[in-house]
Amino acid sequence: MINLRNITVNFGDFTALHGIDLNVGAGEFFTLLGPSGCGKTTTLRTITGFIKPDAGTVTVADKDITHMEIEKRNIGMVFQNYALFPTMSVFQNIAFGLKVKKIPKEEIKQRVEEIAKKVELEPHQMKRKVSQLSGGQQQRVAIARALVTSPSIICLDEPLSNLDAKLRVQLRNELKDLQRKFGITTVYVTHDQEEALTLSDRIAVFNHGKIEQIGAPDEVYNFSSTEFVCNFVGDINKLSKGFLERVGANASHGVDVDKSCYIRLERVYVNNVAPRHLSTTAVVENSEYYGLYIKYTLNSQGDLIRVIEKNSGTPMYAMGEEVTISFSAENIMQF
Repeated sequence: MINLRNITVNFGDFTALHGIDLNVGAGEFFTLLGPSGCGKTTTLRTITGFIKPDAGTVTVADKDITHMEIEKRNIGMVFQNYALFPTMSVFQNIAFGLKVKKIPKEEIKQRVEEIAKKVELEPHQMKRKVSQLSGGQQQRVAIARALVTSPSIICLDEPLSNLDAKLRVQLRNELKDLQRKFGITTVYVTHDQEEALTLSDRIAVFNHGKIEQIGAPDEVYNFSSTEFVCNFVGDINKLSKGFLERVGANASHGVDVDKSCYIRLERVYVNNVAPRHLSTTAVVENSEYYGLYIKYTLNSQGDLIRVIEKNSGTPMYAMGEEVTISFSAENIMQF
């Protein structure tokens, strides 16, 4: 559906994108993930036409749109601050793109009402000014405005970042449901790893204007291609050479202790040594209770190992208690 080939973008002497290659399939929810300044928004703006690349091509359905005007691309856009017109009503905001296209009034009314219903905006809200709406309602207006022109693609630039945590989770689920309902190709920008993992069909992880890895959420999390990805996506333990030697990790286990070695928190077990697991003792230094799970920080001769345990209702480990930690060498990521 969307293909970027060798996209390079320069801002003066600074290269924001270094020969980016990626493809987004039809109907896919594709996320551009990375820290601030990594190039993800620049990539999105290159797709939508707000930025013209210094090199490379952008094609949609095999049609070259690299230098096509924004309004001819048939791409809906939802901005971080929604970019709504505060003095206009909800109806007027949603209808804006249709009016620009000189669609007949009756058709505008019909299409606006249809899309408003699909994004669960109530009829009584349509006459209100958007400035009178909550953040969640404004987001729905922004999405409705982007979808009402029937674009083939919708691009969203951190649309949940200005919302509180509870509303963000609620709207995240609604956003995915909407995307499934419409079956529209979606390109989504975020710096939030949890958002990317829960929403996406595939994720491209950006760093310093380059793509470090493209893959499904479980691939990116469980089989990180680079040290940057393994540190950026999710929480992880870095294992020192001394710790690995203490637990007996070596080449026979497929572990090169001279490499940078990491393991996910949920892959380390407490007082549950399985056959062929590497193990050692540790002392409970800290615990964080989250309800669904408990996060422990364990001290193994100066090496701090963090562990996530599902809350089974049994008593928590006490501070200073000695425990056995174990893990499979197969779950160590090495770089």
